[in-house]
Amino acid sequence: MTLDTLQTQQHLIVRQRIRLMVNQYEVHSVDPATGGEAGILAFAQQKRLAFKEQVTLYTDDTKQTPLLGFKARQVIDLGATYDVTDVNGQPIGLFRKSFAASLFRSTWVLEQPGYGEITGQERNQWVAILRRFVDSLSWLPYHFDFTIQGRPAFSVVRKWGLRDTYQVSIHDPALDRRLVVAMAVALDALQSR
Repeated sequence: MTLDTLQTQQHLIVRQRIRLMVNQYEVHSVDPATGGEAGILAFAQQKRLAFKEQVTLYTDDTKQTPLLGFKARQVIDLGATYDVTDVNGQPIGLFRKSFAASLFRSTWVLEQPGYGEITGQERNQWVAILRRFVDSLSWLPYHFDFTIQGRPAFSVVRKWGLRDTYQVSIHDPALDRRLVVAMAVALDALQSR
């Protein structure tokens, strides 16, 4: 997978692999004819026992070639900011959970340099409340809509299934897909915190 290939994608599927001790995710392109998974674009693994939350994304599951990563600025914090960097450590953007706005409906804020704030919020407030206050319903699927200046930027939809699977639709062609992929993975890895 090349960065150019990733940047042309309008739809992605992010699927969690079931592993006992580590979170792993596959990021796939979408076959336009079937709407199903096509080639793997990236593979993510959450670092084990890290002092700060950290996830590295690679070009594939051999984990030979890093593509990007995100890492918390501080030790686990309810409003932590996560820096997203490229393979050389250069900033791509950042995201953070808006703690106050997330009390009843999770809200995330992303920033892409030179682009402005992108705000993502769970679409259905009732599902959000049920997932928070009834532990046995934490598996309910959810839908996040991310907007910039009132217009759609991208969306992430968690689907029903044994494995966590997310459909990502990118509406704004100027968005850096690496930042979108990092946020989609973070929604699974960090959402319940």
